[in-house]
Amino acid sequence: MTILNAHVPVSADYFCIMGKGFRVVNFNSMNFSIFISNGYSLLIKFSKKGVGVMLSLSVNEQNIKNVPRLLIGAPQGRSGKTTFTLGLLRAFARQGMAVQPFKKGPDYIDASWHTAAAGQTCRNLDSFFMKRNEICSSVFEQSIDKNITIIEGAMGLYDGLDLQGSSSTAEIAKITRTPVLFVVDATRKTRSIAAMVMGYQHFDPDIQIVGVVLNKVARVRHEKIAREAIEEFCKIPVVGAIPKDVNLCIPDRHLGLITNGEIDETDKLLDYFADIISEHVDLDKILALAQSAPELPRYSESVVSNLASENYLKNRSLRPRIGIIQDAAFSFYYPENIEAIQRQGAEVVSISALLNNQLPSDLDGLYIGGGFPEVFAAKLEVNETLRGDIRIAGEKGLPIYAECGGLMYLGRSIRTATQSFEMVGLLPFDTQMETRPQGHGYTIMETNPGQPWFQEKIEIKGHEFHNSRVINLAPYVKFGLNVKRGHGIDGQHDGICYKNVFAAYNHIHALGCPEWAEGMINLATNYNKSKWARVDKMLG
Repeated sequence: MTILNAHVPVSADYFCIMGKGFRVVNFNSMNFSIFISNGYSLLIKFSKKGVGVMLSLSVNEQNIKNVPRLLIGAPQGRSGKTTFTLGLLRAFARQGMAVQPFKKGPDYIDASWHTAAAGQTCRNLDSFFMKRNEICSSVFEQSIDKNITIIEGAMGLYDGLDLQGSSSTAEIAKITRTPVLFVVDATRKTRSIAAMVMGYQHFDPDIQIVGVVLNKVARVRHEKIAREAIEEFCKIPVVGAIPKDVNLCIPDRHLGLITNGEIDETDKLLDYFADIISEHVDLDKILALAQSAPELPRYSESVVSNLASENYLKNRSLRPRIGIIQDAAFSFYYPENIEAIQRQGAEVVSISALLNNQLPSDLDGLYIGGGFPEVFAAKLEVNETLRGDIRIAGEKGLPIYAECGGLMYLGRSIRTATQSFEMVGLLPFDTQMETRPQGHGYTIMETNPGQPWFQEKIEIKGHEFHNSRVINLAPYVKFGLNVKRGHGIDGQHDGICYKNVFAAYNHIHALGCPEWAEGMINLATNYNKSKWARVDKMLG
């Protein structure tokens, strides 16, 4: 086994890596932390390839262990958090820094923009369906080889589900002990901003607001008064003042921002955001604030370890092939969900419902996530051969798990106010698009007996956000879920079950529902065995 020995000298003037000999590089204090993280990233990559790594950290070991991080918060939604975060991510990435983005809450669209801006896969943090140790473990594991971690909040800093602020952005900040960078819409106010910021500082003493970014600043005098008031009365720095700019926005639709895959000039837009942030925000000061973050806390809650999944994989002789429809119409997937079925032994096959006209013949399962099938309904309808393949495969018992947009796709049709588009037709219903949300928010479901995906009477936490509703549903349909919180299909039920098909409006996160991946793999494995048993029988 190859052993690499990395030493960090006390003076931090040199960084040495010994592999096929020493390489000594001189650094100043400005770029040392970036090089350390990049060097550590290299060692992590070596270790993942099976190369032994021995680290000897002679000084400042705690800073190496810690995760430089900030949470971007605001008094309310529409303050400019997302455009600021995207510009910040891209600005740091353009400096050659490895930037790890996170998004608070159940959100696919903002997370996809984060991924595009940072060049690193964005993860979600949500205290409604994730345990505290899972949240901190996710931050640590994804950030350990990065220079800085940025967590974008949702809504107002303290907005949550109840009086205690549960599932709020502030709760994520408290769980992870992450300092908050506060983005304030400065429209038509100056000195009053300081009073508002001070209120947020004192509302919860466990929240550490370490800096302010002023957004939509009108002129130099406007910035000067606001900056001086905040720094005088709140005793924290203003690290940026962004001028009013109608181009600092992303188009949106009924479920939020449009997805980055629908814009041809995504990089051009993100670079524009980064240009503005680089000009009007002190990036060095933000990096310093992030590096002041304390060590991530450790919690003792039980969690299913990756090691258990890896041992499970080693004991399997079969690797089922799971198809995942991933394209502009179906793009709502948590990376943890895909990783969970891969850890359980699956080989993942990417499929486009817009471009591929056939379903791979050797699949053992199919996963269809959410998205915007109503936007691409005409293109989905044209792909009649793929729709037919999916319908036939479902009838033959192929395990299919579909969420929201996937549910809509498996029905007979998607109907708008003026048109109707044929879909797969595997399940006996149609979906009607409405102008207002039909289900929106966190969900709690209880599993019913008689469906093969989950054990009965399990509580599943998830979320839903859909402007469609199910109509013309056949009366004989069986449901796999009873709704305890949320709306689902009819306010009482969700999860249409047919053979090995499970289709629901409910979205799940694998960390909050580890049983899902196990159910998918078990069904796919059994399907594979039965498929080959039929072949053996035919061959005699």
